[in-house]
Amino acid sequence: MAASSSSVAGLVFTVRRKTPELVTPAKPTPREYKLLSDIDDQEGLRFHIPGIYFYRKDESTSMEAAGGDRDPVKVIREAIAKTLVWYYPFAGRLRELESGAAGRKLMVDCTGEGVLFVEADADVTLDQFGDALQPPFPCLDKLLYDVPGSNGLLDCPLLLIQVTRLRCGGFIVALRNNHTVCDVAGIVQFMKAVGEIARGADSISVQPVWQRELLSARDPPNVTCTHHEYDDLVLDTKGTIIPPLQDDHDMAHRSFFFGHKQVSALRKFVNPPHLQHKCSTFDVLTACLWRCRTIALQPNPEDEVRIMCIVNARGKFNPPLPVGYYGNAIAYPVAITTAGELCRNPLGYAVELVRKAKSDVTEEYMRSVADLMVIKGRPHFTVARTFLVSDLTRAGLRDVDFGWGKAVYAGPTHRGVGSTFYIPFTNKEGESGIVVPLKLPGPAMDRFMIQLETMLDSQPTYNIAKTSFGSTVSQGLSEPVYAHLNC
Repeated sequence: MAASSSSVAGLVFTVRRKTPELVTPAKPTPREYKLLSDIDDQEGLRFHIPGIYFYRKDESTSMEAAGGDRDPVKVIREAIAKTLVWYYPFAGRLRELESGAAGRKLMVDCTGEGVLFVEADADVTLDQFGDALQPPFPCLDKLLYDVPGSNGLLDCPLLLIQVTRLRCGGFIVALRNNHTVCDVAGIVQFMKAVGEIARGADSISVQPVWQRELLSARDPPNVTCTHHEYDDLVLDTKGTIIPPLQDDHDMAHRSFFFGHKQVSALRKFVNPPHLQHKCSTFDVLTACLWRCRTIALQPNPEDEVRIMCIVNARGKFNPPLPVGYYGNAIAYPVAITTAGELCRNPLGYAVELVRKAKSDVTEEYMRSVADLMVIKGRPHFTVARTFLVSDLTRAGLRDVDFGWGKAVYAGPTHRGVGSTFYIPFTNKEGESGIVVPLKLPGPAMDRFMIQLETMLDSQPTYNIAKTSFGSTVSQGLSEPVYAHLNC
């Protein structure tokens, strides 16, 4: 077993892992080619996306009745093999068709070669990770081993799973999947199926549906909607949103908890008041974070700024996409304004922009995106001057149960400087809410915390937006209402 050391906020431990292996389907599966959809194979999804699940030792009598202290590595490995009989494309490899009318079209060669699996042990307990399990996880390179040669797009395993036993009897499941094959809803569907088999089921409750032709381009393709998320060029104005940094040490990593109290405080700033009852928690929180973040970064007022909301479009179709569809069914609608307009206007201005962007996503919008992919050669969505938000509160990540109960934490392993996730979370007081991890340059993070805290601790007067760029926007408390430094 290979051994390596890692530390989390001063915590040092050793992870010993066995040689990575390929887990193949437990029974013979069809050898065939399966085309991806034209939503699947866009440039912005051609990467491997990581996730992580933490589990405690199950002390219940039901586990004793099921055989006592079972080995999570053995249970999960066997369950994966059985589940791959239904989800056999995961055991295949991606190929790219020769360029032509559809250009760079991806398909899965269902070879049955298997998914990568790593067995590991760590001499650390779950409690030693602390009360708040939140990204980033500095130990990720030990808990999710980057097997050499495994993270490419073509002819590489589509899924890598590492199960690490902990000294306390708990364990960690870390995974990495090729995003072109499925979105978050799709990978959660697969992992829940693995959990059902691990708990002793003979079959899975939701049968997987491929049918990627449902999101393929029309013939002939016809772009009928405006898609600013795929703009070819975002003009650079004076200055930059985030200045060049020497390395990650220049960045501050913090996670913020928003419970009912915090969301209610922010909602009071939504003006006009009637909008307060029309907007969702996502709308309010996204508008607030976008605005506070922009003020903190101190761009020029004329600079264009964008908010991009990932939208699950499964229910936008008539009829809806089939239950069990595990391909990418997401859109990246974007709202655009200037930094000056965003920060001078009341919060309701940003709320309306967020709501409008989300409402743009319809069945026709999705078909227009698929057509755009074919016409424009599968471009990457625009990231310049963009803040990307993904809501995972309804994804069901924590419901993945291998027989040890629900996960203590389930979700992303990290976030970038231009993106964040909304992660369901229960704090140590037992209050349910949302954790939002952020990464910003150190001075900008300080300004962000002051601006956010001012809103959380103040009564709205609807002139709070009258801030000036290039200076500290407000004076407030020196500590956030609920923030964790995860570095």
